[in-house]
Amino acid sequence: MLGEFPDEKTEKRFFAVYDDILRRWPVPAEEWDIETTFGPTRVRRCGAERGTPIVLLPGGRGASLSWYPHIAELAQRHRIYAVDTIGEPGRSVQTAPLENSEDCADWLSEVLDGVLAGSGHEKVHLAGVSRGGWLSLNLASRNTERIAGVVTFEASGFGVIGRSFIWWSLGEIFRWFLPKWLLRLIASGDPEARHILRPLLFAALEYRDQLPEMHLFGDDELASIEVPTRIVVAERSVIHDAREVAARLESLNPHIRVEVVPKATHGLSLERPELVTTRILEAARERHADAAD
Repeated sequence: MLGEFPDEKTEKRFFAVYDDILRRWPVPAEEWDIETTFGPTRVRRCGAERGTPIVLLPGGRGASLSWYPHIAELAQRHRIYAVDTIGEPGRSVQTAPLENSEDCADWLSEVLDGVLAGSGHEKVHLAGVSRGGWLSLNLASRNTERIAGVVTFEASGFGVIGRSFIWWSLGEIFRWFLPKWLLRLIASGDPEARHILRPLLFAALEYRDQLPEMHLFGDDELASIEVPTRIVVAERSVIHDAREVAARLESLNPHIRVEVVPKATHGLSLERPELVTTRILEAARERHADAAD
């Protein structure tokens, strides 16, 4: 089974919103499709050509456009590749099913091959939010041939997602409809970004995905990661216990560092956009310094 919209009208409504937000993309960008076993994957390339390239993977149903609040600063310092995840709403076109975690790793590996081809670089830095974080760690635990380093924000794979997430999501949906002045009073982050991305979020909710379950990472998987990895989790996360994640990983793998962000929730990338941008740049800068040494 392949991911799809329920009807043509719903699909057109989503892409009308998608294209409207794309016109707001804050830096010049080039788009192209990377051919993979699972279908052509849309990638948006922008930014400076110096430093290690950074590949951005969005959370579920967010598409590459969900990186809108971060892209201007990131693109000042690095070549950025923002990906529409296969099997999710976006400009990527799924032609074969993703059956399991190995398929997900194969797809991302093929995308990185396409990104690196002709780039003059041998590796990229991966940055992922939620499901994008899971995809990053899933590949890094299997093969780091193309990966310089990984940074994730509220990555899935460290706890069972249940009712707490549903209740949190309902509260977030309510907040997305609040006026900007009220959002400034009760929610962290830039209310303008929420209002810009809101139509995309709700248009994407009608997409029928057919994705494999995101398995929980075992100790052996995480211990096998051989590149510098930052795992940033929210103190008030509803998909795992942040302190337990930190305690578990503290001595498991010297390549992994965990940061718990006080008072933040699973919406970390919107609540603390400056922190997310800074951590991505720090991780890439550290890798560049290590390579120079």
